[in-house]
Amino acid sequence: MGLMQNITIIVFLLNIFLAITIIFLERRNVTATWSWVLILFFIPVLGFILYLVLGQKLKKRKLTKLLGDHRIIIQSAIENQAEQMQSNQMEYADPSTATYRDILYMNLMTSQAIYTSDNEVDIFIDGNEKFDALISDIETATHHIHLIYYIVRDDALGRRLMHVLTEKAKQGLEIKFLYDHIGSSRLTKRFFAQFLEAGGEAVAFFPSRIPYLNLKINYRNHRKLVVIDGRVGYIGGFNIGDEYLGLNKNLGYWRDTHLKIMGHAVLQMQAQFLMDWNLATNSTLELIEPYFPVANYSGNGIGMQLVSSGPDSEYQQIKNAFIKLIYSARETIAFQTPYFIPDESFMTALRIAAKCGVDVKIMLPNKPDHFFVYWASNSYLGALLDVGIKVYLYENGFLHAKTLVVDGKVASVGTANLDIRSFKLNFEINAFIYDTRTAVKLMDIFEQDKEKSTELTKEMYEQRSVANRFKESISRLLSPIL
Repeated sequence: MGLMQNITIIVFLLNIFLAITIIFLERRNVTATWSWVLILFFIPVLGFILYLVLGQKLKKRKLTKLLGDHRIIIQSAIENQAEQMQSNQMEYADPSTATYRDILYMNLMTSQAIYTSDNEVDIFIDGNEKFDALISDIETATHHIHLIYYIVRDDALGRRLMHVLTEKAKQGLEIKFLYDHIGSSRLTKRFFAQFLEAGGEAVAFFPSRIPYLNLKINYRNHRKLVVIDGRVGYIGGFNIGDEYLGLNKNLGYWRDTHLKIMGHAVLQMQAQFLMDWNLATNSTLELIEPYFPVANYSGNGIGMQLVSSGPDSEYQQIKNAFIKLIYSARETIAFQTPYFIPDESFMTALRIAAKCGVDVKIMLPNKPDHFFVYWASNSYLGALLDVGIKVYLYENGFLHAKTLVVDGKVASVGTANLDIRSFKLNFEINAFIYDTRTAVKLMDIFEQDKEKSTELTKEMYEQRSVANRFKESISRLLSPIL
C-alpha cells in the first residue's frame, strides 16, 4: 500500500471520527452540524484544518472560572430587583422604561444585568475625541485602571496610551491590561516592557501554548472596556490603533460609537473585568471595596443595564435582548453594524417587524475591512429589501458602530456585531440604555450618518454582477460555522 493511500485512509478515518464527535457529542445546532459534516467530507484536508482552527468548542472547565463568586455576591440584588419588577414596584429614571419591564427582567435573570438609574453618559463618535477624553481620565486616576481591548496596535496611538499608563504605574497605581491574543497578535514583548518594569500588568486572553500559532480563532474576548477608580467606565467599538483615528488610507475616516459612563453601571463593568481577568490569569481577584467605591452619583438619571454574552452561557443574551426589542418596536428600529450575518431567528424578527409596519433601518459600511464577512453580509440584504427594510451603505470612510435605537426610547451601544460570531462565539458586552434623551441623541447621529450614505434599493441590489453574486454565495455557505 502506497504512502498516498495510507494518508487518504488516515484522513478518511479522522473525518469519520470528527463527524461522529460533532453529531453525537458536541450537540451543535443542525445548520452548523451539517455545514461541518459537508466540509469534512467534500474538502477533507482543508476541512480538518478548518475544524482545528474554527470548530473546537470551549472546554467546560474554562467556563466555570467565569462564574463563581460574582453571582453569589450579587444574587440578593438580583432577587430583590426581580421581585420589584414582577410586582410592578420598580422605580425607573425614565417613565417610558416601564414599557420594557419584560426585557429588563430577561436581561436580569439571564445575564445578571442589574438595572441602575443614576448614570451619566457621554457619546463619542470620533476616535480622536474618545481617546483624548480617555487619556485625560487616566491621568487623573488615583487608585486603579483596568482595561480590556480586543485589538491593540504598536503604533502612535498605542504607544501614546502605554506611555500614560506607564507613568501612572510609576505613581503606584494598580493597572491591569487584558488584551486578546488573536486580535492583538502583532504585539511584541517590547511593547509592554517599560509598562511592566513600572509595575503594570499585561495579560493576553487565551494565548497559544505554541509560539506564533494560535488555533483558538473562536472564543475571543471582543470586549472594549476601561474602568478607572471604579467610577468612570468606557465601552463601545473603538479598539487601540491609528486606524481608529482615521489614519488608515484604505479605510479612511473611522466612524464608531463609544460611551463614557459615570454611575453605578460602572460597577457592573468592573465586575465583568474582574471575571475576565480571573479567567485569563487563573487568579481569584475578589470584588472588594476599592474596586467598588461607595458613592452617591448625581448623574443625569439615565437607566441602564450592562448585558454580557459569550460561550460562558447557554443563552445568547445580547442577541435575545435585540430580538425582544425588535418585537417590542411600534414605530422605528435603527441598527448600525459593520457586519451583518444573522441567524434565522434574527432575520425572522426583522421581517415580522417590517410586516407589522415598523420602519426598520439598517446601516452598513460600503467598503470591507474583512472581505469574506463583507460578501457574506451582502448576501442577506436582498431578503431585507424584499420586506421593505431600508438599507443604507455608509460612504464617509468605514462604519464600525454597533448601535440600536428602538422607538426613540431605548438604545444599545457596545461591542457586539450583528453576526453569529458576536452572538455565540465571542465574549461581548453591550450597554442597554433606557432613556429617551440618549436614544434621541443616538437616533440623531443615525440620521446624520444617513446623509453620508447611499440607500440601497432593490433595483440596485438586483443589478450586482455575477462575480459579486458568486462571492456572496460562497461566503454565505460558510457563515454558519463562523
